[in-house]
Amino acid sequence: MIETLNVKESIKKFIAETAFVPVDEIKDDTLIFAEGIFDSMGFLSLINYIEDEYRIKAEDSELLEDNFESVSAIEKFIHRKLS
Repeated sequence: MIETLNVKESIKKFIAETAFVPVDEIKDDTLIFAEGIFDSMGFLSLINYIEDEYRIKAEDSELLEDNFESVSAIEKFIHRKLS
């Protein structure tokens, strides 16, 4: 099983590099869409990254804000898909 800390750090790094935001500004509970860090194109990039990096498939029914609104939510989604 992958470690939570590694997943969170990986997601933060991806968001920071994609959105050109300093990684230290992205906290576990930062609302990445509500705060304007990511838009719909960022969301598509995020889904592609998660599917490639963790070799999981996000089903259409799972593409909900609750699953991707923050680093913590993304990490929980990844762990659910891997278990």
